[in-house]
Amino acid sequence: MADPKTIAIVGGGAAGFFAAISCAEANPSNQITIYEQGAQFLTKVRISGGGRCNVTHACFEPRRLSEQYPRGERALIAPFHTFSTTDTVAWFESRGVKIKTEADGRMFPITDSSKTIVDCLVSAAAKAGVRMLTRKHVEAIAVRPQGGFELQCTNETLACDRLLVSTGGCRALGSGQILAALGHRPVSPVPSLFSFHVGAPWLQSLPGVSLGDVQVSVPNTHLRERGPILITHNGVSGPVILRLSAWGARVLHDLEYRFVIRINWSPDFLEEELRLDLNKQREIHPSRRVVNTPLFGVPARLWQQLAQLAQIAPEATWGHLSRKQAHVFAALFHQTDLAVDGKSLNKEEFVTCGGVNLREVDFKTMKSRITPGLYFAGEILDIDGITGGFNFQAAWTTGWIAGNAMARS
Repeated sequence: MADPKTIAIVGGGAAGFFAAISCAEANPSNQITIYEQGAQFLTKVRISGGGRCNVTHACFEPRRLSEQYPRGERALIAPFHTFSTTDTVAWFESRGVKIKTEADGRMFPITDSSKTIVDCLVSAAAKAGVRMLTRKHVEAIAVRPQGGFELQCTNETLACDRLLVSTGGCRALGSGQILAALGHRPVSPVPSLFSFHVGAPWLQSLPGVSLGDVQVSVPNTHLRERGPILITHNGVSGPVILRLSAWGARVLHDLEYRFVIRINWSPDFLEEELRLDLNKQREIHPSRRVVNTPLFGVPARLWQQLAQLAQIAPEATWGHLSRKQAHVFAALFHQTDLAVDGKSLNKEEFVTCGGVNLREVDFKTMKSRITPGLYFAGEILDIDGITGGFNFQAAWTTGWIAGNAMARS
């Protein structure tokens, strides 16, 4: 085993804790300290999944798992072979935390409480001898000529032999300055995983309406996703929108979050099938009012608004619906265009794309290819996944690999 080393971990989130615990357990002689700027550790863990903590996702094949990352897909294939979803579940369960799988593949502690995960990580770190310091803001980092690093905190200068940076998304100006001082040129960060603002009054009259399966695309781009959607008080959200925003993070940023989305409310039907079904209603239910007869699994409130957009009068019956009106109505189901005029970050995830350039990191060890003794883990890297536990899995994997590599060095 290598000689004892002083190891500093800047950032007390999921990746930082996992790295610290893995390093301490692999080499108990190392002196490991987590420096957290905030008043408490594991902030994102505490609030993720509505306070339940979406630990990971039930995707157990490494290559398929890596395909869930708009940034980092190729780089993560080998790390996921080293530490996978299966390993994450086993790690927590070996420490008394049972994990359950929900119908959509998301995995949570069986307690449905993020406190279970926080307590597990803090307890494991304490048991392994990791020092944990909050309200410790690392303002600057310098490489020492003799090796190792100097950390400038408020009214204090600290030294370490090895350094892991796991400060989360590279949003703050200070993060970029620290990375530059360490010889890295980060990829500029932009938001990922956000909902869309839509100003259409008819849509804003439908907050809380949801559909389990729609298709959403952005015309004139490659962006197209399918899944559940939620209409909010100021636009649209839900898994399909969050995935679209993740895959399109840079494209939508370049469009300044002003673009059109095209929604197919009934993607299992061709437009011609929709027209035929609507025309059949004219024969089957001629005396029923159109607005009172929702079809295709569309919620009644949305059905009524789409009928109004198709200029179908509230009192109109199927028997009086013209073929032209039926065609217009069917076209709206197949293609409703909405102007997006801004975004809202998903508070439970608040993920960014951007960060440390992946070409500057050795993913066998998470070690910098530029600066000896420097390691990275978690969202500080230019890695981000779609919603559903994938960002935490990247944090566990990169943290575990970095921790074990620092212990061996």
